[in-house]
Amino acid sequence: MKRELIAGLICCLCNFKIQAQSTKQAFSDLKTLNYTVESAPDWTNALIRQSGWFGGDGIFTIPMDGIEHRAARGKVLFIFSDSMIGGINDGKLKPGSTMIHNAVAILDGKERGAAKLKFYWRKGKGDKAESVFIPKTAKTENGDYLWLGDGFVNKELNNDLFIFAYRITNVSNAAFGFKEVGNVLIKIPAGDKSPYHAQKQEDTPFYIPDKGEGGGSFGAGIYVNTKSAGAPAPDGFVYVYGVIGKWKQVLVARVLPQYFEKYDRWTYWDGKAWVGDVRKAEKIADWVSNELSVSPLPDGRYAMIFQVGAMTKDIGLRIGTTPYGPFGPAIKIWDCTSDLTNKHYFVYNAKAHPSLSKPGELIISYNINSTDFFKDLPSDPNMYRPRFIRLKLQ
Repeated sequence: MKRELIAGLICCLCNFKIQAQSTKQAFSDLKTLNYTVESAPDWTNALIRQSGWFGGDGIFTIPMDGIEHRAARGKVLFIFSDSMIGGINDGKLKPGSTMIHNAVAILDGKERGAAKLKFYWRKGKGDKAESVFIPKTAKTENGDYLWLGDGFVNKELNNDLFIFAYRITNVSNAAFGFKEVGNVLIKIPAGDKSPYHAQKQEDTPFYIPDKGEGGGSFGAGIYVNTKSAGAPAPDGFVYVYGVIGKWKQVLVARVLPQYFEKYDRWTYWDGKAWVGDVRKAEKIADWVSNELSVSPLPDGRYAMIFQVGAMTKDIGLRIGTTPYGPFGPAIKIWDCTSDLTNKHYFVYNAKAHPSLSKPGELIISYNINSTDFFKDLPSDPNMYRPRFIRLKLQ
């Protein structure tokens, strides 16, 4: 009897060791993910609109209760960068439509219908549409405007809303006619509503000037790894991702949420440790897009979602063992060719939206634009808007 008990114990220990090794191998696998992917017409169609806001890019979604890692049960803030305001009639652009540089929308988390999505922008003289966020920092110069990065509700700082923004100016000597000149942090006190009259803006040290290899900025994505945000494996930090250079390299910073506004408390991953000098930050991935996301997977790994090579037809996914890597090679999960119905059209800035996603899936957006925008828009005014796909994890 004693011999059988010992043998049984040894068998159990062996099985436990085999299972532990199998789990470790699966966790360290950065190349394999069981999934299916399909279009998400419910979300894509929600942004086909005929009046008011009818197009834009730069879409990020922020759950207003600060719980990031599940489908939102309350309101969700959508933030957009360049946006078209006006009207469409019989598939053609109405006269008087205009572009502003950012806008927002609010969705009630309990309702998913397009009618529940309400858009907001400022109104100037004669009800002229204006951007919600207009730069007013110390370094702002005439002609500057703001495009928006990621944001979150900081439950450790009074539930205030923080949004990164990029200060942009138009230039004649750049491929697309603009360049980034600064990084801005927008703070909106809890309870303030659009157009956010109580907002505060400040220049940050997170803009990295172009020195020949291409500049960059932090704010391309945020991962809130805290218990209060519902993170599955919280370490208490907020991770902020930056994209730099012509090779679109990803850098990552982190800070405790209560010190989010104290830039001297931020640290940067140098490949081995967290250091206080942003100049020592090392890439954790490359060949991504200027906007991206990092989301937890059910098996404990992390998924970085992005447009491969900034503006190719493919949406990519990299698997990581932590929010700061290491991340594996790009897995191409979706070909956007069917959206490229015009030779001028291109795709960019794919990312996931956990607050829109059911358990076991990730809703992913991507943007469509044209290199001949103002020529193509009048005949195809609904071209310029996000599309969505649904990644289902097996």
